[in-house]
Amino acid sequence: MKSEREKMLSGELYDPLDAALIAARERARDLCQRLNEMREGQPEGRRRILVELLPCGGDTASIQPPFFCDYGTNIELGERVYFNFNCIVLDVCPIRVGSFTLFGPGVHIYTPLHPFNAALRRREEFGKPVAIGSDVWVGGGALLLPGIRIGSRTVIGAGSVVTRDIPEGVFAAGNPCRVIRAITE
Repeated sequence: MKSEREKMLSGELYDPLDAALIAARERARDLCQRLNEMREGQPEGRRRILVELLPCGGDTASIQPPFFCDYGTNIELGERVYFNFNCIVLDVCPIRVGSFTLFGPGVHIYTPLHPFNAALRRREEFGKPVAIGSDVWVGGGALLLPGIRIGSRTVIGAGSVVTRDIPEGVFAAGNPCRVIRAITE
């Protein structure tokens, strides 16, 4: 029988009040709090927290506090990913971010979803993974919704709500976010 964590990561309905999941979220919140309280003048301390919070890429990530996430362990970052101030990453399903990707201030990345059925929603939720390519720039205040993919070398305009996949090498913006034009060198 699958654990609630295994069900969560595979996108199945799971119980978010499972004791092991609560403990994992508390761990992440404690690490986020410690990170958010540290000054830039403490680079070794910040780096240790990032590696513990984000074991898959925290060693080269640059994050401006405050930063918040559900688990941290479900976030996979490529080389030198940058999160500006006040980003929120809800990682109940895997979130994969390619190298050299930049997130503006206040960007939110969501993977959790809730059933439309109210009785089911009281006790279970599910999620869909998010994948973001390399060399992507996501403008401030953008919302990236569950299940989306953003191709490499794409720019997402500030304040956009990304509800569906965006191909590589384009500028996309709006609510809902749509391709505006190809990016040419």
